[in-house]
Amino acid sequence: MSEMITADLVDLDLSAQTKDAAARALAERMVAKGRVTDLDGFLADVAAREAQMPTGLDGGIGIPHCRSEHVTEPTLGFGRSAAGIDFGAADGPADLIFLIAAPAGADDAHLTILSSLARQLMNDEFTAALRAVGDAESAAALIRGDAAPAASTEDSAAVSAAASAETVAGTSTSTSTSGSGSDGDGDAAAAARPFRIVAVTSCPTGIAHTYMAAEALENAGREAGVELVVEPQGSAGFTRLDPAVIAAADGVIFAHDVPVREKERFAGKPTVDVGVKAGINKPAQLIADVRGKAERGESSAPATGGGTPVERAGDSGDNYGTKLRKWLMTGVSYMVPFVAAGGLLLALGFAIGGWEINKAPSVMEHFSWTQVDSWGALLFQIGGVAFGFLIPVLAGYIAYGMADRPGLVPGFVGGMIASNIAAGFLGGLVAGLLAGGIVLAIQKVRIPPVLRGIMPVVVIPLISSLIVGFLMFVVVGKPIAEAQKGMTDWLAGLSGTNAILLGVLLGLMMCFDLGGPVNKVAYAFATAGIAIADPSDSAMKVMAAVMAAGMVPPLGMALATVVRRKLFTPAEQENGKAAWVLGASFISEGAIPFAAADPLRVIPASMAGGAVTGALSMAFGATLRAPHGGIFVVPLIGSPFLYLIAIAAGTCVTAGLVIVLKSMRKQAPAAGSPEGAVRAVEKKEPVAA
Repeated sequence: MSEMITADLVDLDLSAQTKDAAARALAERMVAKGRVTDLDGFLADVAAREAQMPTGLDGGIGIPHCRSEHVTEPTLGFGRSAAGIDFGAADGPADLIFLIAAPAGADDAHLTILSSLARQLMNDEFTAALRAVGDAESAAALIRGDAAPAASTEDSAAVSAAASAETVAGTSTSTSTSGSGSDGDGDAAAAARPFRIVAVTSCPTGIAHTYMAAEALENAGREAGVELVVEPQGSAGFTRLDPAVIAAADGVIFAHDVPVREKERFAGKPTVDVGVKAGINKPAQLIADVRGKAERGESSAPATGGGTPVERAGDSGDNYGTKLRKWLMTGVSYMVPFVAAGGLLLALGFAIGGWEINKAPSVMEHFSWTQVDSWGALLFQIGGVAFGFLIPVLAGYIAYGMADRPGLVPGFVGGMIASNIAAGFLGGLVAGLLAGGIVLAIQKVRIPPVLRGIMPVVVIPLISSLIVGFLMFVVVGKPIAEAQKGMTDWLAGLSGTNAILLGVLLGLMMCFDLGGPVNKVAYAFATAGIAIADPSDSAMKVMAAVMAAGMVPPLGMALATVVRRKLFTPAEQENGKAAWVLGASFISEGAIPFAAADPLRVIPASMAGGAVTGALSMAFGATLRAPHGGIFVVPLIGSPFLYLIAIAAGTCVTAGLVIVLKSMRKQAPAAGSPEGAVRAVEKKEPVAA
């Protein structure tokens, strides 16, 4: 096993001024050592991880990291910055930067070493020594633990934590046993022993934050005089806490950014549920919070193991409007793959078999291996089956987002009823919300213990499906079906100015938040119109306008970086190269790096270009049967040449406008200045902003 860090991977005078530049400087050292095979590919993986959650930590530490197929062996680069680099930490820039590179299939031994480093970063003596070290070789040795007093301190802390875990495991059984005696003895024992907490930590890559949060919680637990045992759920797998330890715990802390595995083990206990960085930055507060919940008698829901999927993915303080949007987006996110697969199959069926292919007999009755029409019919009919799932999946997963797995059955039943009575997309939305609400209401009813075992399997599916079915068939189904028909007729009647105005509106929506909720509403409106075997011509025009407008922001930014490179930072120039491909593939999120750095100029420019493209697409009468694909489905587009002209026009408008807006601002630092410095200059110039 090679040494994970050597002197060649250390830069004690890191001159980079942005996190992207810092990652590049350290990654170049890894390339020189043969540890990274593709610099740009690796940096793209680092940036993708950074986009999930900033990697800056309080105390002046930045830990950009990722798993990547471009890494040959687990490697660590270290840089020390005199000026500090913004990695998104609340307390300011980082002067100690660790770039952690793990192969896509890293072995457990290497990942364990990386997790040990993450724990060391919680040791003040260790970080102080790194700030004082005078040469690269000594720094590498210090990080490896070859000769470092801080490392021995860390080892002692780890031993202490392990001893604490063993103490809890050893006392949990005796505590439970004493509880089976007289109540008075049990209460006295509970009052005499320390407060007990079990915790779970996890982060998207499971390499750094997972173990840093674990270390911070363990240290805070020792300082607070509580018995705290952590289960880090990292990339190297995890060792489950002893069920007896969990049973004896007085409270639970979840510090995670990915779902906690086997969360039901902790159900029914006072629980604090936060992001992993809260576990690193404020562990003492989390301990105080869980003790407060225990004193008030609060506990997590026993049936769901602590919240619905939306609640687990969001903030506990989300208001109803925010939760409603997340519920709807949960359903839409599960529906979109069915739309994409079914729509592309239907479009290919039309392309191969012609527009009369929808009248072909079932391939079960007639299929010839040598006839093109038979293959076209096969594709079309498979796509039709995939489309048949759209409304049930939409409704089912809206209910799932609200009420977890118990919501799936009534959600799917309500969605299928909506499909059968022609209530369409609107019916699916209503059915999903009804199903989730009814399940939540049933779960609030106090149930005798003897019935709890059959509630999720028999009682909840039976009662909720019955109520949802009754409401959809008898009460709300017919009005919704009529509303759906009215919307369809309205779309079919659009022509001339009305159609162009709709194209402008859809273009503005697609470019307003670049893949966010407003963008998704416009996209869902378009896909709902083509989510049938034989959509109207107007519905296909709407789909074409939506996809064209969604391609414009990244393409416009890419063109602008080519036309006026000096207006963009080196990092943005690199992002511009990727934006060509992302835009051509109908991935609006390709413009997000530009919008995040300069929203007051990029977003209006994107919206202007999207509005032009949407209007031109509708005016040209371009149609699209496929819900995704970008330029790769141009052969399936009606009036493809005019369609491409509409996209090109919007791209030029966006590029031109963003160049003009950026040129009007006060002069930024010279070319090559980092993105973070540009933003800092703008913040100091409120008039220009």
